[in-house]
Amino acid sequence: MSTSELITVFVSLLVIIDPVALAPLFIALTKGQSARRRRIVGLRACVVAFGLLTVFGLAGDELLAFLGISMPAFRIAGGLLLFLTALDMLFERRTQRRQGQADEADEHDDPSVFPLAIPLLSGPGAIATMILLAGADGIAATDVLAIHLVMFVVLVLVFISFLLAPTMERLLGPVGINVVTRILGMLLAALSVQFVIDGILQMQVI
Repeated sequence: MSTSELITVFVSLLVIIDPVALAPLFIALTKGQSARRRRIVGLRACVVAFGLLTVFGLAGDELLAFLGISMPAFRIAGGLLLFLTALDMLFERRTQRRQGQADEADEHDDPSVFPLAIPLLSGPGAIATMILLAGADGIAATDVLAIHLVMFVVLVLVFISFLLAPTMERLLGPVGINVVTRILGMLLAALSVQFVIDGILQMQVI
């Protein structure tokens, strides 16, 4: 896998998981907890998300085959799903929905699995992205490994953003977070359109 392809994988996962937007939600979900407790919650959420995304990255093709869904069809559907996510990011609907999911969590519960790991880190968009990237036609085992390593790096960045969440929130402020979210939304929109185009071209070849 070339450097440019690895960068595309990194950008795709970084945009869809969006560590910057998760930072203030992490603060809200762990409000009143000690720094040590926050680290444990953040680490557990990232580990659970890594496990789920790894399973779908490795076995996503088999699951689609069992359900009778072709990869081009899933690529188009995944692209459309990512495009809707991009629209949510551009018009702030995604942040509002995530905030609602955060508010639904009981303050006495451990938020690491729900809603942090599921659905904020490993939601439908991230799962679809892993299946699309790792399930490309003719992809080598080494490339699949590289994709999962990139996913691991993104989740490490998420964990770092959790640790730096209070500082990030103070430095960026509401306006800064909105600007970053919209820029990432534009990138995700372009990537989602590329997924749809690739799916259509694959259907024509088939």
